[in-house]
Amino acid sequence: MHLSMSRIQLLSPRLANQIAAGEVVERPASVVKELLENSLDAGATQIEIDVEQGGMKLIRLRDNGGGIEEQDLPLALSRHATSKILVLEDLEAVSSLGFRGEALASISSVSRLTLTSRRSDASTAWQVQTEGRDMEPVVSPAAHPQGTCVEVRDLFFNTPARRKFMRTEQTEFKHLEEVVKRLALSRSDVAFQLRHNGRVIHQLRPARTEQDHERRISSVCGPAFIDQALSLDMTAEASGLRLWGWMGLPTFSRSQTDLQYFFVNGRIIRDKLVAHAVRQAYQDVLFHGRHPAFVLYLELDPKLVDVNVHPTKHEVRFREGRLVHDFIFRTLHRVIADVRPEGAVPPAGTSPDAGQLAASAPGASGQSFEQGRMPLSQAPLGPSADAGAPHSPSTQQGGGFQGAAFQGGGYRGPSASVVRDQISGYGALHVPANSEQDAAQQALANAQAQGEVAPPLGYALAHLHGIYILAQNEQGLVLVDMHAAHERIVYERMKQAYETEVVRSQPLLVPLSMAVSQSEADCAEEQAAVFQRLGFELSRMGDESLVVRQVPVSLARGNIEQLIRDVLSDMITYGQSQRIENHINELLATMACHGAVRANRQLSIPEMNGLLRDMEITERSGQCNHGRPTWTQLSLAELDKLFLRGR
Repeated sequence: MHLSMSRIQLLSPRLANQIAAGEVVERPASVVKELLENSLDAGATQIEIDVEQGGMKLIRLRDNGGGIEEQDLPLALSRHATSKILVLEDLEAVSSLGFRGEALASISSVSRLTLTSRRSDASTAWQVQTEGRDMEPVVSPAAHPQGTCVEVRDLFFNTPARRKFMRTEQTEFKHLEEVVKRLALSRSDVAFQLRHNGRVIHQLRPARTEQDHERRISSVCGPAFIDQALSLDMTAEASGLRLWGWMGLPTFSRSQTDLQYFFVNGRIIRDKLVAHAVRQAYQDVLFHGRHPAFVLYLELDPKLVDVNVHPTKHEVRFREGRLVHDFIFRTLHRVIADVRPEGAVPPAGTSPDAGQLAASAPGASGQSFEQGRMPLSQAPLGPSADAGAPHSPSTQQGGGFQGAAFQGGGYRGPSASVVRDQISGYGALHVPANSEQDAAQQALANAQAQGEVAPPLGYALAHLHGIYILAQNEQGLVLVDMHAAHERIVYERMKQAYETEVVRSQPLLVPLSMAVSQSEADCAEEQAAVFQRLGFELSRMGDESLVVRQVPVSLARGNIEQLIRDVLSDMITYGQSQRIENHINELLATMACHGAVRANRQLSIPEMNGLLRDMEITERSGQCNHGRPTWTQLSLAELDKLFLRGR
């Protein structure tokens, strides 16, 4: 089809601005984002936003920022006019939120916009509007305190096609409110007020202390998030990176990514590299299909990040992507790993290996739940409680629960197990035989009397339905999912064994030839040492061909060709591969599930206490390999509330 073309001619300023508006003004929320960023760049400490009909009828934003000079007002509504950059080199270290100089011109081309501003040293305020086809600015005096007020009325009134794409008032306001939340999280030192149709929706005071900052987080993300979040603040001095903020516990996961806020130098971003690092950090502790919640702030030299990637500035490009990815992953991974029962978290920076964990187990005198290297096929529990055999060091060497004596580590175990009394008549509640006189309550009393710290998970009382362990600590009642807890312990020991040993490999009977791209072949050749560490032996046979001669034993039955292609893709994208590591972890998790103690296996009191002690020293023991919780606490106050005590 041949199109008849007219002569080339310049577009009118209004039409050019309307076309540009398509990039930055998608909906009312886009307008609020641009105006808020301008206010923050102007040094505002108090911002008020008034909205009517979801922003379609009116958006009015007032701030107490530095204001605009009278002679600069006409330029404020012109394209490519900005005070934030002057030369190309300024783009290498942009510290302001806005810098393109297109927002106000684009907004004014699709709405009725009025800009009023006054500087602190000016005797009067001035107002500017644009009129006509050529958008000629008209400046006039006005009454206004220090700062700026931007009033946007009838958005898209002159572009009806764009207006048809708008959603309902409620939907548009939700998008707009989310923008305000993001900016309020990025600048907790600034006061924000948001009103919709005359009703106050948010009234956020400036935060001057850490407690105030947490209050701001609670107001925006909800009190449940801050109650279930871990605070972190980590700095890598060599690279100048700092990551701080709050990350939700794995048990506070979401069905969608609605509580994920990541800021780079105060700018909210959505970045694949960051998302991958966070997902990798949570991969072992989240239930399938769930998403973590977090409010995180990354600070780095502005020269190390390019913010001029996308018109809306939601995307960035890191100069050292691999460095940033690894720093985020390691920091979050370490914080999650240290989430253990309260009082059992090791000092920051410590990372005991398998031997240290066994040696430092509370009360472990050469015995532990899983000691040394675990057999990969099972996790023996030692003699069954029903067998009545004693738990000697020889019987537990293969990896059994701790015995009854828990000396050292600040903990002191019970002098005896629970007495079999009337409750033993209930078949669902198993109180092991051969019990002695003293109960778990006496063990806690002894620990307190001797000035010792009782274990966070307390001491075992009984076994419920062969599934749950009932324990008592100083706070109240502890319920433990026996299989889930044991599964996590076995899994962590398996991972430690994998990290300290060479991966076992086996040669292929018939070498596998693969046709690849030249970049993939180059990557395979450059990363030969990495492939060897992972158990592969690759040879380059040409510019675009590889031969696989050896593969890991655990992956020998898989689709080797697809696996190698995925690994190469990851290496090219991220500079390293997590594909095989993730796959091996999944295999280890499956084996740990099969090796963990099964339901309906009746445990003795020493075995149950051994499991509790190992949970207290095992990383990520709050969740099983599938992300399900392993234990929960019911305080005495909660128990009293259940039974209406004290009323």
